[in-house]
Amino acid sequence: MATLADPATQFTRLPHPAPMAVDARGAVLADPGFGKAFTDHMVTIDWEEGKGWHSAVIGPRGPLSLDPAAAVLHYAQEIFEGLKAYRLADGSTALFRPDANARRFNASAQRLAMPALPEDLFIAAIKELVRADADWFPSVEGGSLYLRPFMIATEAFLGVRPAKTYSFIVIASPAGNYFKSGAPAVSIWVSDYTRAAPGGTGAAKCGGNYAASLVPTAEAFARGHDQVLFLDAAEHRWVEELGGMNLFFAFDDGRLITPPLGGTILPGITRDSLIALARDEGLSVSEEPYSLDAWRADAASGKLVEAFACGTAAVVTPVGKVADRNGDFVIGSGGPGQLTGKLKDRLVAIQRGTAPDPHGWVVPL
Repeated sequence: MATLADPATQFTRLPHPAPMAVDARGAVLADPGFGKAFTDHMVTIDWEEGKGWHSAVIGPRGPLSLDPAAAVLHYAQEIFEGLKAYRLADGSTALFRPDANARRFNASAQRLAMPALPEDLFIAAIKELVRADADWFPSVEGGSLYLRPFMIATEAFLGVRPAKTYSFIVIASPAGNYFKSGAPAVSIWVSDYTRAAPGGTGAAKCGGNYAASLVPTAEAFARGHDQVLFLDAAEHRWVEELGGMNLFFAFDDGRLITPPLGGTILPGITRDSLIALARDEGLSVSEEPYSLDAWRADAASGKLVEAFACGTAAVVTPVGKVADRNGDFVIGSGGPGQLTGKLKDRLVAIQRGTAPDPHGWVVPL
C-alpha cells in the first residue's frame, strides 16, 4: 500500500479475478478508437462530511452501486477531468501536467459545492491506475491511455443542498484518433444554441455542460460537420468554443489570438500549453474577443490564414470550414496550416519525451 496526501489514507489493492485475456486485449489495442474500450482496473476514494477522504481502493473495474435517491441522479452534482498517459520513446510512461488537471478539478468542485480533493491524492490515484494497467497502452501511432477522473454525489437525499457523501473514481481507456472522419481538417457548424452564460457553469468541467451540447452537436453531425461552435449568450456574436475544445486563430502578420476565458469558456490545459509554446516561438499571442463576422471577413480577405481547435482528446485539430444558416466559408486552403502543424508537433514531442521539456510539464511514472 502507498501512503498518500493524508497519512491515514492508503490505497488498498484488490486482486482482479478475471482480467481481459492477452489476445483479446491485443485486438482492442490494435484499433481502440476513442472511449469505446476500458482497462481492467479503477480507483475509488470516498468522502464523508466530518470524516473527509477515506477508503482509497484500486481494484477491478465494474458497475457502481447507487441508491436511486443519490444526489447525482437528481441534482447533477458531478464533475470530471480528462488527461492522458503516454508511452515515451525509452519505453517508460509519463503524465502531462496532471497538477493542472488537479487544480481545475478542484475549481470545478468549488463551483458545484463539492469537496476539494488534495492535489497529490488526485495525482497519486492516477499514477496507481496507470501502473496497474500499464499493459493497456495501444500500439497504434499516436495512441495513449486516456484517463477519466470524476466525482459524484452519492448521498441518498432529495433535498436541494450539497450532498454529504461523495465518491471520486478514476477509469482509463486506450485511445486512438478522436475524430472518426479522419479528415485533415474539420468542418464546424455554428449553433443557434448557447453553451454557457456569464455566472453559469461554463468554466467548470461538469456533465451538465456537455449534456446541453448534445442536441446542437447532433445537428452539426446531421448536416455533415465534425463539431459544433458556440457563440456568446448575450449577443450571439462572439466566438467562444467548440463542443469540447478551445479555438485559436492565426493571422498573416504573425499574430495568434484565442477567445478570453471570462467564466464561460473552459480553461483548457492544452490551450494554456499552446499559448506558452507559441510565445516560446516568439509569436504574439493575445486573449481577446473575436466575432463570427470578423472570422468570416478575415477568412475571405486572406488576413486569417489558419484556425485550429485544441483539447486533451483531439490534441490540435485544424479547422478547414465553418458553416451556419447564412452559408459557409473556408479558412486558408481548407486544410492543415504550417503553424498548426508546428505547434502540434512541438506539443506532442514534449508529451512523448522526444523533445526537451523546458516548462517541466512531463511527470514520469
